[in-house]
Amino acid sequence: MQSSVKNQLGAVRRGRGVGAAELARRAGVSRQTIYAIEAGSFVPNTEVALRLAHELEVTVDALFTLEAEGPFERKPIKAEVLSPGAPVSGQGVQVCRVGDRLVSVPVNAAPYFLPEADGIIAKPARKAGTAALLMFAPEERSTKRLALAGCDPATGLLARTVERESGVEVITAAASSRLALNWLREGKVHVAGSHLKDPETGEFNLPILRRDYPGEDFAVVTFARWEEGFVTARGNPANIRTAADLARPSIRLVNREVGAGSRALLDNLLAQAGIPSVKVHGYERIAFGHLAAAYAVHNGEADCCIATRAAARAFNLDFIPIQSERYDFVIHRGSLDLPAVRSFLDVLMKAKLRRKLEVLAGYDTAQTGVVQA
Repeated sequence: MQSSVKNQLGAVRRGRGVGAAELARRAGVSRQTIYAIEAGSFVPNTEVALRLAHELEVTVDALFTLEAEGPFERKPIKAEVLSPGAPVSGQGVQVCRVGDRLVSVPVNAAPYFLPEADGIIAKPARKAGTAALLMFAPEERSTKRLALAGCDPATGLLARTVERESGVEVITAAASSRLALNWLREGKVHVAGSHLKDPETGEFNLPILRRDYPGEDFAVVTFARWEEGFVTARGNPANIRTAADLARPSIRLVNREVGAGSRALLDNLLAQAGIPSVKVHGYERIAFGHLAAAYAVHNGEADCCIATRAAARAFNLDFIPIQSERYDFVIHRGSLDLPAVRSFLDVLMKAKLRRKLEVLAGYDTAQTGVVQA
């Protein structure tokens, strides 16, 4: 009967630069035993496996694992899908536990790299926003993760810093400010990012949270202040300066989805200029996120979008500032004692993160980590 134990002994040994005879001597077995294990014809007992792992300075499960019947776990598992669009069969996802919910975030390919994933969507469920997942491995890792929804282009930088500093992996779900807050209210994410401006007070986030999310006990912590404005091709060849320029027939806009702070800013600018949205070519064309909108401009698919200076900088585009905004992280107070959330908030206070945000993204970090409510 063929063994179900899969071993990586040969690969690890060679990677450590250790010969088979030398490893056999150090582990107290014969060279033939090492060869037999590597060939899969012999499964060592617990003592030998522990000796081999000790000598190679790895864990036992780095050398020996149970071979699954296929690339996925045997049965699909149900999970909620955090995506502004409908789930697609075969799309890769990352998963995270939020309370007693299992949530999944679709991953998208970058221009040059396939994304990391925990599994794929086997079949979208009839209930909107849910799907059956096929996992590559058990989802214990999901309990060591934090789910963050938002549109900040610097979220990836923050996520990598949190993982390096604390070991907590941040799973980011692209979402407009409004969608992120709704997911937070529904218990689908740990943290929601928002930059919604209250038109009456000019204040960001707090008045809208009090008005539209009554009864929710939210804590609000500032991430940074950023500038938002028109993003155009390098040199601004179309000479776009104001909202009135967007009504020119030759100008192609790419907009953001309903609920995005950038879309609300655009609508306000058009209203002030007396320009109906139907006069703007591309108003109905949607990009999900600041970087996605800026990439459309970079790729020549649009002449202009409204996004952050960081998004323009990422693609070496021109930027015409409109207003300064405060981007906050919103968290249920009941989640503040979770180890992953504590680690996340601790990283916000680190000087090295602030320096990166200032230099790489052009953010004002004077209020980073400040509790607003």
